[in-house]
Amino acid sequence: MANLTSNFIGIKSPNPFWLASAPPTDKKYNVERAFEAGWGGVVWKTLGSEGPPVVNVSGPRYGAIWGADRRLLGLNNIELITDRPLEVNLQEIKEVKRKWRDRALIISLMVPCDEDSWKDILHRIEDTEADGVELNFGCPHGMAERGMGSAVGQVPEYIEMVTRWVKKHSRMPCIVKLTPNISDIRKPAEAAKRGGADAVSLINTINSITSVNLDDFSPEPMIDGKGTHGGYCGPAVKPIALNMVAEIARNRETHGLPISGIGGVTTWRDAAEFMALGAGNVQVCTAAMTYGFKVVQEMISGLSQYLDEKGMTSTADLVGRAVPNVTDWQFLNLNYVTKAKINQDDCIKCGRCYAACEDTSHQAIAMSADRTFTVKDDECVACNLCVNVCPVENCITMVELPKGAVDERTGRKVADYANWTTHPNNPAVAAAE
Repeated sequence: MANLTSNFIGIKSPNPFWLASAPPTDKKYNVERAFEAGWGGVVWKTLGSEGPPVVNVSGPRYGAIWGADRRLLGLNNIELITDRPLEVNLQEIKEVKRKWRDRALIISLMVPCDEDSWKDILHRIEDTEADGVELNFGCPHGMAERGMGSAVGQVPEYIEMVTRWVKKHSRMPCIVKLTPNISDIRKPAEAAKRGGADAVSLINTINSITSVNLDDFSPEPMIDGKGTHGGYCGPAVKPIALNMVAEIARNRETHGLPISGIGGVTTWRDAAEFMALGAGNVQVCTAAMTYGFKVVQEMISGLSQYLDEKGMTSTADLVGRAVPNVTDWQFLNLNYVTKAKINQDDCIKCGRCYAACEDTSHQAIAMSADRTFTVKDDECVACNLCVNVCPVENCITMVELPKGAVDERTGRKVADYANWTTHPNNPAVAAAE
């Protein structure tokens, strides 16, 4: 059986599944229940400086996006960092860590952007015996007036500066949590590395308004007739998170920088995808909030079975396996040709492929009088839309044309690999000639 034991930047845990800094990790009771359910680690909900506690609203804090079956696809959270006193949090962290020595316990921090504030809180948390700190540079809910959250995470120079302070004043491993509310995720990651960060975690939540109440004309969740943007998370953000993780993993300046993957991890498959793209472990929030802490048990068993089936003995064998296959568009093989093929035995004659292709694509599917649907190879560009709209899995597949075969659409034979960098239609090629 594959060994799921995780060693992330020297922080050991029995498996690579950590709970992310969020409402599920805001108190001793929650964290102990999570450990009892099997979670390998937690990132304690973000702590702030000593002083008057943060004030959260007492009305609705979550907005939501649902699928057709009302399955939760995304949450919008307007809750701020912990509103419990710092001293209470530190005492509970100390108690939990002493009881659960084999689990990873990371403290999320977000304090004003001055060195003394960071020095003070770091010295106070050293006594908890926590395994590391995570710098929250991504909280999207505001607090710019304190110089915290995404207001800092959008400025690489600030990230580097604060990270240096943390490494200067603390012995603890340092993870920098990055905001996705930025045009190029590589820049803050590079800044974190320059500052001495041991790892980065991403993505934090995305600025969003999930819906508008069309009776009261207020964003949801609504507080006394008003609403505001919040942080978007859940399965819907996973594609964005995967791309950003991959960008950091394959970037020359950050290649090899350990990554904790966050964003829509709901199943073991999601976790495996993050790891294949370079994440050493994953953090989970929305799935636990949706299904309860025991959801981790399916993740553990599923990932273990997958690794066994692939002949992998540990998660380390999986980490980064897909990174070499992530490339830029200009390097894709322009001589790779596929055609859609419909399995008539599986077809339920719903016509969704025909409607999609005829109205919005390339008119490459024909429909007979008895509603038999066939692909017109001379029109098919292999866009894959029909595969994506078909309700029957594997009813429509994309079949590769072998080298030397004639593409009926272009009349050309399938040739060897060639990409845009050498294509005669590329203006850069023409200019070089």
